[in-house]
This record gives sequence, C-alpha cells and structure tokens, in this order.
Amino acid sequence: MDKTKLLVVLLAGLAFSLPAAAKLYKWVDDKGTTHYGETIPPEYANKNRAELNKAGQVVNTKEILTPEERLAKEQEGARKRDDAAAVLEQKRRDKALIETYSNSKEIDLARSRNLQQIEGRINSASSQLKMANDNLLAFQKEANERTKTGQKIPATLQQDLNESQARLSRLQQELDKYKAEKAAVEARYDADKARYKELTGK
Repeated sequence: MDKTKLLVVLLAGLAFSLPAAAKLYKWVDDKGTTHYGETIPPEYANKNRAELNKAGQVVNTKEILTPEERLAKEQEGARKRDDAAAVLEQKRRDKALIETYSNSKEIDLARSRNLQQIEGRINSASSQLKMANDNLLAFQKEANERTKTGQKIPATLQQDLNESQARLSRLQQELDKYKAEKAAVEARYDADKARYKELTGK
C-alpha cells in the first residue's frame, strides 16, 4: 500500500474513532513533518493549522501570521481604507462642484473674486515691506556714518535697527504666505475647472 493510501486509511480510522463532538487537527512541525490529532501541542499553538472532518477534508483553517506579516496586513488594510475614503471624498467633491456651478465661466468668476482679496493683501504687505526696508536702510546709513567717524552707536539707534530688521523679516514672511496662498487658490480653481469640464463637458 502506498503512502497516500495509507494516510487516507489512517485518517479515516482516526476520524471514526473520535467522539461525535471531537475535532481533528492537522499541523506541521518545525521539521516539516505533518501531524494529526485531537489537540494542538502548546509549542505549535502559534503556527498554521487546519481542522478536518471525519472524511479527512479540511473544513477550517487558522493562519498564524508572523509580526512582519501582521504589520504588512494591517498596512494593506489601512491603505485600502484610505483609498475607499479618497473615493468617497472625490464623489462628494464632484457632487458639490456640479451643484455649485452652472458652467466653467462661473468657476473663473469665483476664482477672480477670491484672488482679488489675496492680491489686496499681497499689495498691502509689499508696500509695508518697502517702507520697512527704507527705514532699515536709513538706520543702517546712520550707523555706518557714526562708525566711520569713530562714534559709538547709541542704544536707541541699535534698538531701531533691531526692531526694523525684525519687522522686515515678519513682513517678508507674511508676503511669502500670501503668495503661497494665491498659488494654492489658483491651483485649486484650475483643478476644479478641469474636473468640472471632465464631468459635464461644459
């Protein structure tokens, strides 16, 4: 009798000798040898196993993942959830886009209105920046003249220099922020317009 037939006979004998409520398990040890029994040895509790019926057929399996496999599975699950959330968000944005505008020209008008406000802030910051720079240059000129003639720079002048430099830096940061905001608004409306045309053909 070959090994396969012998295995089937052994399984059948083992299965029919079990009580009705007993379960038969199949597992593989660290050497690759397959085992069958009513209980899983404690040292193999964290390894893959299969539950068999009386005919020796697999009716249930339990896969024990390694920490690396578990992490990969969790990451894959998180990626799928993120993808599903992105799809729902895109559908929401598409619906809002279609309900908000009647044609792409309305998107251009909304874009212009929003940019006007930002451009106003940019112009104001630019003007203040120029004034702050002029003041700083004046204080620096005065300090340089005193230094050339060997005079000590007064504490009040040094304070004016420090405050002017700080104000100049602050205004430059504000201007950079407004310019970045303008670029973001332009990009958003350009994307909305392209998507609107894609959805409606208008």
